[in-house]
Amino acid sequence: MSEQRTEELVLIALGSNISPETNLPDAVGLLSLEKHVKVLKASSVWESEPVGFLEQPPFCNAAVSITTTLSPDELKNKLLEIEQKLQRVRDPANKNGPRTIDLDISLFGSIIFSSTKLQIPDPEIQTRPFLAIPLAEVAENFKHPILDVKLSEIAEEFKENCVLQQRLDINLVQHVHKIID
Repeated sequence: MSEQRTEELVLIALGSNISPETNLPDAVGLLSLEKHVKVLKASSVWESEPVGFLEQPPFCNAAVSITTTLSPDELKNKLLEIEQKLQRVRDPANKNGPRTIDLDISLFGSIIFSSTKLQIPDPEIQTRPFLAIPLAEVAENFKHPILDVKLSEIAEEFKENCVLQQRLDINLVQHVHKIID
């Protein structure tokens, strides 16, 4: 008899600076087709300057909330498959290089987990506005399991000096409604 897993609320960060107008909605669409995954909500899309490697176009970032019965490792593998379908190329010499899509588990219920492949919660949530602000949009009252503060409080810290630009031309929210309806 197979073990029944409970559904977990998971927050996933999305990023793209190669055709983000198509790759971000396509990533949400592919995620919604995954068995054991239900897309609940998508954030606005926010544009930010690149970090680390500056000689590339700006990044567009967003977040989605999902529920899943998959384990963190199983979900990570599904995200890697979606990245491959969207022709993500990883340059070992430049981890901050341009990409069609980047899908990362930012928070997975109240789980605190660290391995060579995966760190949950994402350690950069409290230092990167392009992570914190979209995550707060999809789950403002979600409490960070280590910091014990709501995502809305983390995002609020960035509001005063925020250098993000909202991209109204990329509407993931509209795409999610098509999935749910």
